Amino acid sequence: MNKSDITIKVQEIFRRVFSDDSIVVSDAMAADDVEEWDSLNHAVMIGEVEELFQIKFGIREIIKMENVGDMIELVAHKLG
Repeated sequence: MNKSDITIKVQEIFRRVFSDDSIVVSDAMAADDVEEWDSLNHAVMIGEVEELFQIKFGIREIIKMENVGDMIELVAHKLG
C-alpha cells in the first residue's frame, strides 16, 4: 500500500472520528488544525488507525508524531 492509499484511508478515519466530512488531511496537519482534536479523540483516532491497518504504535512512536505526515510515514513503514 502506498502513501496515497494510506492518506485516503486516514482521511476517512479523521472525518469519522472528528465528525467533519470536510476534513482534508495533509502531511502538515496537526492537532491545532482540527477544532475537535482533543486527547480523547486523539486516542480514538490512533486506535482506529491501528485497527484498520492491523498495526500497533508504541508509546514512544505516538509521542514522536508531530503531524499527520509523521503518522502516515510510520504506517507505511510498519506495512513494509
